[in-house]
Amino acid sequence: MSGKRKLQVGITVWALLLSARLPLAAQVSSHSAGHPVAQSAGAPTSQSPAVAISSPSPIGDTTALAKEAQGWLIDLIRTNTTNPPGNEQATAKYLAHVLEKEGIQSELLDLAPGRSALVARLRSSVMADPSKALLLVAHMDVVGVDRSKWSVEPFAAMIKDGYLYGRGSIDDKGMLAANLAAFIALKRSNARLNRDVIFLATADEEQGGDASIRMLISKYWDKFAAGYALNEGGEVFMKNGRVQYVAVQASEKVAMNVMVVARGTSGHATRPTKDNAVVHLAAAVAKIGGYSAPVHFTTIVRRYFEQLAAIEPDELGKWMRALDTEDRGEHAQKVVSEASPLWSSMMRDTVAPTMLSAGVRNNVIPAEARANLNIRLLPGDTIDVLLAALTKLVSDPQIKFELQPDAGLAAPPSSLESDFYATISKVATAQFGNAPVLPFQSTGATDSSQLRLHNVQAYGLVPFPLTEEDYLRVHGDDERLPVASFVKGVDVLARIVAEFAASK
Repeated sequence: MSGKRKLQVGITVWALLLSARLPLAAQVSSHSAGHPVAQSAGAPTSQSPAVAISSPSPIGDTTALAKEAQGWLIDLIRTNTTNPPGNEQATAKYLAHVLEKEGIQSELLDLAPGRSALVARLRSSVMADPSKALLLVAHMDVVGVDRSKWSVEPFAAMIKDGYLYGRGSIDDKGMLAANLAAFIALKRSNARLNRDVIFLATADEEQGGDASIRMLISKYWDKFAAGYALNEGGEVFMKNGRVQYVAVQASEKVAMNVMVVARGTSGHATRPTKDNAVVHLAAAVAKIGGYSAPVHFTTIVRRYFEQLAAIEPDELGKWMRALDTEDRGEHAQKVVSEASPLWSSMMRDTVAPTMLSAGVRNNVIPAEARANLNIRLLPGDTIDVLLAALTKLVSDPQIKFELQPDAGLAAPPSSLESDFYATISKVATAQFGNAPVLPFQSTGATDSSQLRLHNVQAYGLVPFPLTEEDYLRVHGDDERLPVASFVKGVDVLARIVAEFAASK
């Protein structure tokens, strides 16, 4: 670049900063010197997406903002909020401190000892209009880890080979940091808002207990009531170094747990009995493990496959187009199910045995043995029908099924015709190289279901371009987020929020 060109660019960037009233100090990450982040010399991998900032936006260039947000994310990961017990209050206080430095007031919403949510608001007018408000929501808690299976310390937030490693880097502290960045960018820009924008950090998403969004809504709904919401649940799917499609979650499966209970006669292990509870439980779990529920297409799943078929390889696309046909549907469903566990789960109720418990001593035959089934129902399906099918399949009078507390509730899907869905689609398509935007029904549960039950048009989009390998690490070992994907995701999310907040 010539010296004259550099000078022109420098003047342009400086003018943007002044017009946005963005302090120069904010351009330097407070974590560049203060955090001894372990980092390799390797550059980001070839899978990293382009991060160039192109189209005009009220928030301007987000490069420096993304660097700040990376520092916030490092701090968030280093605060261990494994649930249980959660300890989200520590993270809520950290977020409050970051917001306070920006001149933004926030409020801790206490739910249980050591467990709080946090809410902050950018107002568009003196009188709030909840029906127009936009809610940015992400959860602070994370699932547990088996440290022995990780190649790095899971709460050290180490950067290695272009990836930021750490529990919660994708689920869901990356989204939390990106929401915070978008919210702060909007404040710094002094843009004229046509709707309130609300930042909400929730607790207990992974367990859904006494500190969950259900309790949060029950106690504090008036503090964050909104007509629209952006949350996790969707994805930007990358393959061979480029974004293939953007999936925006508009619906989700219903999570619940069922206990399989086997009962028999207890006694000394030296005298085996035919009604051994462990044996009967093992047989039942083996049958359940091989069970495949009937296919049922919801409207969103049908639209997802119709649009995905256009960009998949010809052979697979052909079978996707035949999924719902009378003559070839059954074979097409088999082909698509075998191609992807995600696609298989999107089309049917699923049952996964997850935990086993039995016995008190090595030489005692227990009177009872238990197995937990994690079930994900399609919206509209009922647990009674599924349990009837499993009872018939097992066909054992020693086996009983017990539905566990805190079962999820089916929520109506969010509209695919709303202005917010249109904004998400427009910005995502432009920023990800004209990649198609697909409506998505997630197989996992999110806080959005409770919001939809309160008439919120909630959508899910984790804005970071990720590969299949990246997604497989969520809730698994060595969870990691490509740094370049985080930078791009912060920019895209900030643009979505800024454009919708300014729209009428």
